[in-house]
Amino acid sequence: MAEYDYDLFVIGAGSGGVRSARLAAQLGQRVAVAEESLPGGTCVVRGCVPKKFLVYGADYGAAIKESEGYGWTVKDASFDWGKLRDNIQSEVMRLSGIYSTILEKNGAQLYRERAEIEDAHTVRLKDSDKTITAKTILIAVGGRPWMPKIKGHEHAIMSDDAFLLDKLPERVLIIGGGYIASEFAGIFAGMGVETVQAYRGGRLLNGFDAEVRDAVNDVQRNNGIDLRFNASPIEIKTAKGGYIVSFDNGTKIGTDLVFMATGRKPHTVGLGLENAGVAVDKNGAVKVDEYSKSSVDSIYAVGDVTNRVNLTPVAIREGVAFVETVFKDNPTAYDHTEIASAVFTRPPVGVVGYNEAEARKAFGDDITVYTTSFRPMKNVLAGKSQKCFMKLLTQGENEKVIGIHIVGDDSPEIIQALGICVKAGLTKADFDRTCAVHPTLAEEIVTLKPKEINKTTAVS
Repeated sequence: MAEYDYDLFVIGAGSGGVRSARLAAQLGQRVAVAEESLPGGTCVVRGCVPKKFLVYGADYGAAIKESEGYGWTVKDASFDWGKLRDNIQSEVMRLSGIYSTILEKNGAQLYRERAEIEDAHTVRLKDSDKTITAKTILIAVGGRPWMPKIKGHEHAIMSDDAFLLDKLPERVLIIGGGYIASEFAGIFAGMGVETVQAYRGGRLLNGFDAEVRDAVNDVQRNNGIDLRFNASPIEIKTAKGGYIVSFDNGTKIGTDLVFMATGRKPHTVGLGLENAGVAVDKNGAVKVDEYSKSSVDSIYAVGDVTNRVNLTPVAIREGVAFVETVFKDNPTAYDHTEIASAVFTRPPVGVVGYNEAEARKAFGDDITVYTTSFRPMKNVLAGKSQKCFMKLLTQGENEKVIGIHIVGDDSPEIIQALGICVKAGLTKADFDRTCAVHPTLAEEIVTLKPKEINKTTAVS
């Protein structure tokens, strides 16, 4: 008889866990997966997929208004939140079913219940109170929203709740300045909700390039969002028909809905990691080496639960590298540098590589900065003042391109292709030799001129 029930037991059926399980099962390994929620994980069920549909919904509303400048007249246009919400949830269920089918077709056993770790080779299924042993355990449970436990915090919702609202509020207060807060502020505002976004810092999107952050501030204001900076909530009180939120700077804001988008943490509380001696950091993230192995030889972790780069495609690549390492005797470490990413504000942000502060810290004065800001052609007849911002960073005499930042329509689509260029180590001369496609927004990236800036002054 086999020493273990399975060769691989995966806790979590999100993108990283399912990819790992599928590839291992295709190699003939005995694989099982446990999922306490719906297969598909954060991205499919309560993250990027349903969120992007909401962004599309807000964009359609804006397009109806802007179409007048292009000769269209739309009478009696109305928005049905319930219809959009339910259509999105139907698609979420369809996609979740595909994830289940992928596991089943490849011979992996799916347990639809919570699993917790008992020791280095044992998990317990909570609903059935069944113990299962595995030679290797992979933790792929992702992260969950987190909010500060201020007085009255129980009156606030988090991002998981926003997809299932019974109705849209007339007023919403979104607390936070990261990508989730900024994206949902744009969604609510685009659907006609009076939107306030409050943040403890002085610019949105901490960690992004400073000029990108300034551009996103402008994006939010152009969408009618009331930005409040240097304000941290201290109390939420019920009021007639809504809530009053008090801030540490003495201000108070009345609203119908309080949306806390103050961060995410690895979903490891109660997982039993201490039973096996798995080391975690102060936020609960599983500490792993370059091959995604934890402090216990038989236990690995991929995706947001490791808090390395919290993106769905990264979790998938980490899962592929895990299977190469453990089941194909081919030690593979995924390269977490130069990863393109997007923020789906309206218009969105696309970035890859270094921001200017990082580049100056790494290379000092040995960088060149190129920027441009212009009103896209599409916005002219639409009567929109919103500008597009682009920034390109190069390093060394040969001007290797080390960073690209775009705030504007279609920037996520553009940055996907530009990420290939940065990863390939192309130079500014390579960009300059590339003929522009005219008239497009993207053509500006191959016609950029140097920014007039004091190179000794760091931009934070």
